Amino acid sequence: MSESARPDIGSGGPGRGGGRRRFIGVGVGPGDPELVTFKAARVLRTAGVILVPATEASADGPGRAERIIADVVPDGAARIRRIPFSMAQRRGVGARRADSWRASADAAVEAFGSGCRTVAFATVGDPAVFSTFSYLRATLARRMPDVDYELVPGITAMQALAAASTTPLAEGREILALVPATVGPDRLGRLLDVADSAAIYKGGRTLPEVLRALRERGRRAVIGTDVSLPDQRLVDLDEIDADETLPYFSAVLTTPERTITGGRI
Repeated sequence: MSESARPDIGSGGPGRGGGRRRFIGVGVGPGDPELVTFKAARVLRTAGVILVPATEASADGPGRAERIIADVVPDGAARIRRIPFSMAQRRGVGARRADSWRASADAAVEAFGSGCRTVAFATVGDPAVFSTFSYLRATLARRMPDVDYELVPGITAMQALAAASTTPLAEGREILALVPATVGPDRLGRLLDVADSAAIYKGGRTLPEVLRALRERGRRAVIGTDVSLPDQRLVDLDEIDADETLPYFSAVLTTPERTITGGRI
């Protein structure tokens, strides 16, 4: 039986059929609902409960993942459960972060206890790339070791930024790196000395340090905010102030000069 034909809907409603219980991390892409994959849409349509992160930025309204789902699965609102995720804690496993993982695990346990066979956790981008899904999975696995865990990949911010700026991520023998700006300027600098192309995430508050590292090395770069959405902002490195900061959903892409077609092959 093909993946698209696998029965996920039982007589009890979405995600309540027979078989083993599944917890699925679903990547919903960078923001544009049209970038959600067919498989992700199917899982979201059939899951008994859909968990979505709710941060301080979204207040009492829907966050980015929830807004994407509303377009992809218009009738899914009743199955959505908002889980509080604090963005105030930037590093380490502190109380706020641990509370978020625990709240998500509690919601999943409750859903499975009510008879759901499939619970989905929707994450912006991809569930295997800087996603809280991996931490949530570990937290839930300690409480429910008999649950099957799956991941549905999603389009990442670096892919969306490359597409929006029509910039190839990598060609031929080029090395592509993905790095969070939170590693600090020293490690970031060492990486930029090695990698041909680099996508830099989490650079909102530390953007001045990122820009300085790029400029010191004569690198070119494009900075994208809310990429793939109608209000996306794309600027080149020389168009942005040295002390400027950006929102959380921003990324930096630096690539080498490519003056000869096929020169990197």
